[in-house]
Amino acid sequence: MKQFIHNIQLLALMAGLVLLYTACNKDDDGGTPLVSYVRVMDPASADSLLIGAGQGNMVAIIGENLGKAKEVWFNDQKAYLVPTYITSTSIITVVPSNIPENISNTMRIIFSNGYVLSHPFETQISKPTMSSMFSEYVAEGEVATIRGNYFYEPLTVTFAGGVTGELVSVKDEEIQVTVPEGAQPGQLIVKTNFGETKSNFWFRDNRNIVISSDPFTGWWNEGFVVTDPGPEDPVKINGNYIRVHETIGSWTWKEVAGGPNYAMGDISKNIPDEAIIKPENYNLKFEVNTLKPYNNNMIKLNFGLPNDFNNDNYLWAPPIDTKGKWQTIVIPFETLTKNFGTLTVNPDGYWTRVLFHGAGELDADISFDNFRVVPKTLK
Repeated sequence: MKQFIHNIQLLALMAGLVLLYTACNKDDDGGTPLVSYVRVMDPASADSLLIGAGQGNMVAIIGENLGKAKEVWFNDQKAYLVPTYITSTSIITVVPSNIPENISNTMRIIFSNGYVLSHPFETQISKPTMSSMFSEYVAEGEVATIRGNYFYEPLTVTFAGGVTGELVSVKDEEIQVTVPEGAQPGQLIVKTNFGETKSNFWFRDNRNIVISSDPFTGWWNEGFVVTDPGPEDPVKINGNYIRVHETIGSWTWKEVAGGPNYAMGDISKNIPDEAIIKPENYNLKFEVNTLKPYNNNMIKLNFGLPNDFNNDNYLWAPPIDTKGKWQTIVIPFETLTKNFGTLTVNPDGYWTRVLFHGAGELDADISFDNFRVVPKTLK
């Protein structure tokens, strides 16, 4: 129904454009129909001829003796026609958005006398795209959720390591797939009949981790580190993780993790030089799991300073509630560091801090893992 309404809306736009493509006389001369070319509907681009068009695009079919056309097909999908927009010299229609089962890259026009006119024309169907995962860390046998678009079945999801996952569900903008045995950290590949795409993110992204609990380093709260989860703890996703399970009072100063570079050790050097020079090209990512909602107080994040903390630059504000599932959080690195002034590359590493400090008492049960600074786009 949504697509039908969309087509009606597109065809309604033709009213203001149709005179650009129609002849004054709508009577055929009795000759054999022919298609001279297909063009776009935009008057500013009226000289742009097409050998194909994307799904849902409006096109004008220009030719001779077209007035008795009754049907137009793109591959095996029938286009919606309005008789008003069919004349001797033009047919205005919309390329169907439905996915063809048999791809011939041919447009067919069927006339009232049974004559069929074929014309080469490609319906340009988008290859899949991937924008993110609900969680970039998912264990073997568990279900991963991939977000994107143009997920047309039949479809495969291949993990680094060359193993293919079993599909659980496929929607227009979401895939759920069981993580197979042997899946490794790295890019995903989604493949359909219309192309394949590598993700711009890594599954189980282990690059450039700057706060980790494997092993614990830093100044604060080694007691928050979970090494052997019990039945009431979140499951492990990448070794040890941090769990804060206590009441945090309004404006209580509660450090969770981090420290100066000399206290963090070599992990403090994992922020790439390019992220310091061009922070707009990077994201801070981490996984979070809330057994109780993060709905009060404030979390302050410090990453990227060579010799100090800046406790009020980036405030990761509530609310968030993952309902006991691990979820990947993405923060543009330039947003996090925008008030630091000019960032400076430091071969000795960078200071880091995750800190609760804000208004409102929080009944906290929140876990963290895998703080990392990674490229937005893979080269």
